[in-house]
Amino acid sequence: MTLLLGPPSSGKTTLLLALAGKLDSALKVSGRITYSGHGMDEFVPQRTSAYVSQHDVHIGEMTVRETLAFSARCQGAGTGYEMLAELSRREKAAHIKPNPDIDVYMKAAATEGQEASVVTDYILKILALDVCADTLVGDQMLRGISGGQRKRVTTGEILVGPVKTLFMDEISTGLDSSTTFQIVKALQQSIHILRGTAIISLLQPAPEAYDLFDDIILLSEGQIVYQGPRELVLDFFESMGFKCPKRKGVADFLQEVTSKKDQKQYWARKDEVYNFIPVKEFAEAFQSFHIGHTVMHELSTPFDKSKSHPTALATKKYNVSKKELLKACISREYLLMKRSKFVYIFRLIQTIVLALITMTLFLRTKMPRDDIIAGGIYLGAPYNSLLRIMFNGFSELNMTVAKLPVFYKQRDLLFFPAWAYSLPTWFLKIPISLIEVAVWVFLTYYVIGFDPDVQRFFRHFLVLLLANYVASALFRFVAAMGRNVIVANTFGTFALLVLVVLGGFVLSRDDVKKWWKWGHWISPLMYAQTAFVVNEFKGKHWRHIPPNSNKLLGLIVMKARGFYTNSYWYWIGVGASFGYIILFNGLFALALTYLNPFEKPRAVLSKATLSEQSDNETEEGNWTAEQLPRSSSMRTETIEAANQNEKRGMVLPFQPLSITFDDITYSVDMPQEMKRQGVSEDRLKLLNSVSGAFRPGVLTALMGVSGAGKTTLMDVLAGRKTGGYIDGSITISGYPKKQETFASVSGYCEQNDIHSPHVTVYESLVYSSWLRLPPQEVDSATRKMFVKEVMELVELTPLRDAIVGLPGTSGLSTEQRKRLTIAVELVANPSIIFMDEPTSGLE
Repeated sequence: MTLLLGPPSSGKTTLLLALAGKLDSALKVSGRITYSGHGMDEFVPQRTSAYVSQHDVHIGEMTVRETLAFSARCQGAGTGYEMLAELSRREKAAHIKPNPDIDVYMKAAATEGQEASVVTDYILKILALDVCADTLVGDQMLRGISGGQRKRVTTGEILVGPVKTLFMDEISTGLDSSTTFQIVKALQQSIHILRGTAIISLLQPAPEAYDLFDDIILLSEGQIVYQGPRELVLDFFESMGFKCPKRKGVADFLQEVTSKKDQKQYWARKDEVYNFIPVKEFAEAFQSFHIGHTVMHELSTPFDKSKSHPTALATKKYNVSKKELLKACISREYLLMKRSKFVYIFRLIQTIVLALITMTLFLRTKMPRDDIIAGGIYLGAPYNSLLRIMFNGFSELNMTVAKLPVFYKQRDLLFFPAWAYSLPTWFLKIPISLIEVAVWVFLTYYVIGFDPDVQRFFRHFLVLLLANYVASALFRFVAAMGRNVIVANTFGTFALLVLVVLGGFVLSRDDVKKWWKWGHWISPLMYAQTAFVVNEFKGKHWRHIPPNSNKLLGLIVMKARGFYTNSYWYWIGVGASFGYIILFNGLFALALTYLNPFEKPRAVLSKATLSEQSDNETEEGNWTAEQLPRSSSMRTETIEAANQNEKRGMVLPFQPLSITFDDITYSVDMPQEMKRQGVSEDRLKLLNSVSGAFRPGVLTALMGVSGAGKTTLMDVLAGRKTGGYIDGSITISGYPKKQETFASVSGYCEQNDIHSPHVTVYESLVYSSWLRLPPQEVDSATRKMFVKEVMELVELTPLRDAIVGLPGTSGLSTEQRKRLTIAVELVANPSIIFMDEPTSGLE
């Protein structure tokens, strides 16, 4: 078990992705990676190894147990059944009687495809998630488990599978040291007993967790400084002249010894003048160190492939049969539909309301059937019905986009193929569409005055039903192509506009320009509208011949609007709708299979900033677009000296305030899952009679294990809770707290660093100051000066013109995003500031 250490942006994530075979295929990569002597083209790396991301991406509507159980069903038991059969044969040959408890556990663990797996319960216990197993995971809009618990769910998703090669990226972010030790201890036992392999990246692990590892890899600025046994890492740095103090954690020492800012304090050769030793010299010195020699010797000797067990490397893309994967995806989609039933109930109510409006708008008593004008009005009624039904399908777009990040993660982990995901989203929603269309047709058909023939009634119903399926499939396809809410909504609206204009009603077929004829022919709305018109105007109400004419009124109306008049066009419209349903759902599956999330924006510097930095002629002042300062080791001494010499007060003074809270109790309605387990109380208390005070000029640390209620308490005090029940009193400098005025004197740095990704650091801070500083008291010049001071305070000045980007991209690093989160609140000049785990993700 190997610990991967290094400051933020040192290349840890890139290294882990490369080893797991998950680097972007567009990148140019040199070198070779082998598993037991086999190249990565000889097996399936995603099934042999697993990369546990530092970003927690989950479906918020599922509980912790359901999330892990779904992961277990998709990953299967691997070679567990074959191993168990071999073990049983050997036990019988050696006349060994197994322990009954262990025998039962191993048999249960080797059974795949089960909804309730014993492995799931085991991992829940190990990761201390059993206390919240039946709680929704939640997201930014839905209350769920704590950040630390969510991090453990991310780890548990992989541990429930049979993979024995683990690449785990910063799994301790947001966890307390006790929980981190417990998880690492469980991983150590699993790795040592089952002969697995694990490379785990941690930020500043506690000494107890550090001592559990066998090997250490120290990475800095993209280079390996040390790789070898944990017990000898200090010997290497002592040979370089640096010694770890007795009461200093070794992991902290390793993080800081390569940093230009912190290296000097560890210099042990007092008789020699200290000079900064860059990372490159450390890496070169390690090559001549005896551990470095050993590593190079091992790498130069190829691994004997014959010693590798046949089942060690996965050769199949999926561990579980396609039938079981489809069943797992169906059960999950059905569960999510039940959890999202409010959306479908709202859509049904909306359909009823719109149907009532349509009934009164096209009331049959006011709609004669005696001339072409009356026929034109009747043409508008089915067109209106088609539009209403197609708009109902538009909600599929946002619901699909919201689940795409989780899909991409699980697809890349080879949980299931894209078709197994797309099929349930299609046919499980058939009954919902059936109900919506049935409600619309039964309410409007006879009230509007369509042909009373039962056969034409059901034909009318069939066309609307198929149109609803076409719309849903179309917008799911647009969502998969767009992959982003803004892009998908833009193209979805455009597609709807094209359908409406070229559907045959707004513009008749004869009025469409010849260069747009192709658009008319490929419009699904045209075929549905034609089928509607033929079905209605071939009915008995439209068979009379008007004066001065020798043709039926129905034929006259259809020809006047450019519609086809042959009866077989109804079946052409039905067939075309069927074809579009298959086409759009097929394209949806193909888009899910081959498309990846959008490329993320990169951090860039403006030309003006580059020219200013080039004029400074400092060693670290000449940054290019790809060489932004990304860690504490790259901060310039120039800025440090300026900060030391420039001792002056802030531009904007603020009023010191105190906050006291007495007997605060916060409770929520008892979750239904806990009630089903026998809990009789109606409310679940998350805070129980908490009292305290925060004073001006005093920095208070709020501490507690993961899930203790730290975020909940700060949310209650800051007025961020919009649900639940709050009891107790909160006063600000002796006055009862009023949220309207308190919000203007307080700041809240959330645990999640949420920023607009397409603006620069400076623009983000200026925008925050515009919104939150009083314009009557602070003019534009003072505001900009204050923003500049805040940037210097949190060391964001070198990143003034850098694009923020999205988390985990080539925009700002985790450390820089955290500093920006703090700066966004500081520019509001708050008297009271709440900070929820501001060191999460930092060394």
